[in-house]
Amino acid sequence: MKFPLQKLKQTGDDPFYFEEHVDIRELEQMNNDIRRISPVHVKGQAITRGNDITVTFSIDGEMVLPCARTLVDVTYPFHIDALEAFNLSPYHTEEDDSEVHPVNGEVLDLTPYIKENVQLEIPTRVFSEDDEAHEAAPDEGKGWQVVTEEPEEKKVDPRMAKLQSLLNDKENE
Repeated sequence: MKFPLQKLKQTGDDPFYFEEHVDIRELEQMNNDIRRISPVHVKGQAITRGNDITVTFSIDGEMVLPCARTLVDVTYPFHIDALEAFNLSPYHTEEDDSEVHPVNGEVLDLTPYIKENVQLEIPTRVFSEDDEAHEAAPDEGKGWQVVTEEPEEKKVDPRMAKLQSLLNDKENE
């Protein structure tokens, strides 16, 4: 999602409105839990004041994450409200203010900031509510298996069987 700076400056004091679907499927290849992500809907406005540009926008979309219990796919819808500040001055560096991003060139590219906000929204755990998914979950894999605990029956050591029968006789009396 790129905007020419000339277009932003032409609006003057009026906000520049935008709305677009952005494909950020590169997040699927990164080392995170996102298995699939549909194109996200981005809607917002940019306000230019001198060398400063303030962009407020919302991101709506869905990502598919693994269930923390069963590893089945879970669709996770999300809505993010974001605010990013940019500075056009060639003398402004990132060290001046970490919250204000410098703009290099003649185009403001919002895509990296959309990806960053989506990555920050990834929950640490999601759970599937589907009972069939729990049954379809794998019971074993390479080097592991699910073990269920079942109550053990009271077994008497064969060497102590005679003593056990004496105790049973005393209880019955």
